[in-house]
Amino acid sequence: MSTWLLSNVRLWGEKSADVVIDGESISHVIPRGAADSTEPSLPDGVIIDHTVDGQNMVALPGFANVHAHADKSWWGLPWQSWGGGPGLDGRISWERERRGALNIPSAPITTRVMREFLRHGTTSMRSHIDVDLGIGLAGIDALEQSVAELDGAIRTTAVAFPQDGVLRRDGVADLLRKAGEREIVSHIGGLDPGAIDRDPHGQLDLITGIAAEAGKGVDIHLHDEGTLGALEIELLCDFTEQRNLQGKVTIAHGFGIVGMDPSHRRDVLERMGVLGMSMTTVAPLRMRQFPLAEFDAAGVRFGFGTDGIRDLWAPYGDGDILSIAWQYGHGSGVVRDETLRRVVEIATVDGAAMVSHDPLPALDRSGEAALRGFESGSRADVVLIDAENALDALVRRVPRHTVIAGGRMFRCEDLALSPWE
Repeated sequence: MSTWLLSNVRLWGEKSADVVIDGESISHVIPRGAADSTEPSLPDGVIIDHTVDGQNMVALPGFANVHAHADKSWWGLPWQSWGGGPGLDGRISWERERRGALNIPSAPITTRVMREFLRHGTTSMRSHIDVDLGIGLAGIDALEQSVAELDGAIRTTAVAFPQDGVLRRDGVADLLRKAGEREIVSHIGGLDPGAIDRDPHGQLDLITGIAAEAGKGVDIHLHDEGTLGALEIELLCDFTEQRNLQGKVTIAHGFGIVGMDPSHRRDVLERMGVLGMSMTTVAPLRMRQFPLAEFDAAGVRFGFGTDGIRDLWAPYGDGDILSIAWQYGHGSGVVRDETLRRVVEIATVDGAAMVSHDPLPALDRSGEAALRGFESGSRADVVLIDAENALDALVRRVPRHTVIAGGRMFRCEDLALSPWE
């Protein structure tokens, strides 16, 4: 790959600069002088192959979708009427009944979903991929093919996700062990150990054990609220410590955390921070949102996800992380500039740190704010938006203009696909 210059952009809408991109990485950020200056002062030895004019647009770090289900959408297919039964099991059963007829999972399905993510500015993704007795590891195969088809533009890791249960389905644990051998799989998943497997201790013991043996992390859906939800979170803290999984455990949804009384939540978040545990949210409209100040005070990182989009669970969603960030900010009553910017950080640099096989680093917001995500040596993931600043881009959910993903440049209008055939 070549060395090229992204000129005339405003990092976070705050700092006018030119960005030197060498292959897949940012090598230099060069501050611009007066608005009419045209020639950047390049470091010695840097030779530019070509220059792209950023047209004075806002440059944000790439968005990170850290709770996706890229294997199961019907995006690109005709409208699918929902006909499932009530509750979680009703949705699972409906999906199992219909997915074969829709060729779910398959590389064409997954690629369409990932193109939508990329069109909206997503350059990093952690996706839950179903692993069960009906499809085996076919969803992981499809994800690997799609990542290759997009030439690695979206930096991707996978969660081996046993949505239909682990203890209640003989053979699923062995499938999870096989999934843990795959390079793209960074985490072993699970779902509501109380509601699905009727054994919180048993399910958490099993999946954390598989993860520890495989050298992977854990990323588990926890929807339960009240006493059961709190119990599951605290049990997972116990197993994180016992299995030496510090920095490698994520709770998705975690509705039990918002329902705790403040003192109990403070203690749990404090322990999670010490253990390097993280959380993800899709900012559901019907629920209270994560209390950002409390999470930051405890050092508990969280990221945003789209969950399923236009799938056999629900027809909603379009793959836009900025819309999820807006939903979180609006639902949390965020209005101050510093907190609005913090929401954009969660959607970009904070979330991107979660797409890794390595233990999650401690939350660190030191250094120059306008350079966050644009440090020398970081992956060249940049989103250009015609907005006043990052805050304006968030509250107006401004359409993305151009996405640079690992040094590869895409015009967003060229990535658009019809949601139906």
